[in-house]
Amino acid sequence: MPPAPAARDRRATPFEIFFDLVFVFALTRIMALIGQPPTPVAMAQGLLLLVLLWIAWASYVWLGNQTPVDVGVVRAGVLVGMAALFVAALVMPRAWSPEPGLDGPLLLALAYVLLRVVHLALYHRAAASVPGLRERIRFFAAVSALGWVLLLLGAVLGGVAHAALWVAAFLIEIGGQRLSYGWRGAWPLLSPNYFIERHGLVVIISLGESLIAAGVGAGPAVTALPVLGVALLGLTVSVCLWWLYFDAAAPAAARALHAANEDRRDRIAADAYSEGHVLLIVGVIYLAVGVEQVLAHVAEAYVGGHHAAGSSLGWPAAVALYGGAALYLAGRLLFLGFSTGAVPPVQVAFAALALLLTPLGRALPGAAALGVLAALLVAAAGHERLARGRWAPRPVGVRPAGPR
Repeated sequence: MPPAPAARDRRATPFEIFFDLVFVFALTRIMALIGQPPTPVAMAQGLLLLVLLWIAWASYVWLGNQTPVDVGVVRAGVLVGMAALFVAALVMPRAWSPEPGLDGPLLLALAYVLLRVVHLALYHRAAASVPGLRERIRFFAAVSALGWVLLLLGAVLGGVAHAALWVAAFLIEIGGQRLSYGWRGAWPLLSPNYFIERHGLVVIISLGESLIAAGVGAGPAVTALPVLGVALLGLTVSVCLWWLYFDAAAPAAARALHAANEDRRDRIAADAYSEGHVLLIVGVIYLAVGVEQVLAHVAEAYVGGHHAAGSSLGWPAAVALYGGAALYLAGRLLFLGFSTGAVPPVQVAFAALALLLTPLGRALPGAAALGVLAALLVAAAGHERLARGRWAPRPVGVRPAGPR
């Protein structure tokens, strides 16, 4: 028998939160792939793998929206998927360069394919009671399978073909998802509260990565006063990211999701949550890399007894720091736009300013570059707090909710 449909008011279970922790472990391994110090090529490679893993994680959230995942056959299948995600995370730093032992790129590709196949099999089984959903899943699987073939071929061939085929697989996964939604329709959202909660949890757990990065960057010099001061700047940045998402954006989007009619609700879930949140997560990870670099820069100067703390960051570190903030702010605006239809114009300016200030971040000493970014994010959070009464996001094309 197919598994029972999920209740509309269900909440995330400890089993699902544990799955989220494995996903966040994969994010830490992507940071290891990007390296210390980061390079442009490694940052691009990490971005590609991060988005692919996000697609897989978001797919399992849709499965949990359809049916409880912590019972019976579904739990067994999700455990297999969890193991595949864990293996993919472990080999992430060797995703582009074969090393002694099992082939890293091929092992990663096989783990990713297994993770996706398990999800689609479980989702297809759970969709028996929803008219037309199985046809959508099969169409989505057929498009995705082409990308999986390219992933496996790239891992086997190596060299330039490796990079080219993996980029093509990335584009197919992204484009195939949009094509599937546009042609066949979005997957049905049965449990709005669950969907909101899972995405909020993964954002806040990912924000913890910026705090972990601060500890890694500080290293043994953590008790030095300059290092502690810069670490507090990193904490300020993380607090602002939390504030900008959870204080206004997430509640406004949740209200719009609950107020929407069925078709609009499905589309908000697909666009604002499944796809809009990827920029938030990418931004957090890049910013964490940048914060780690700044702290490592200051700590190295303190331990070595020289004045390198006054020297500027490299371009990759500056791009990670300011580009990560810009991506996070842009992802938040997309989240608001897709869900509520309202985007505060001043917040658009803050996102653009974060990107435009990247050359300044490159020219300034690392601690000063982080201080400027922290000031920018404090201003963005403070402005939204003060202006909240002057802009009220309203759902687009949605009938107002009736009286309770």
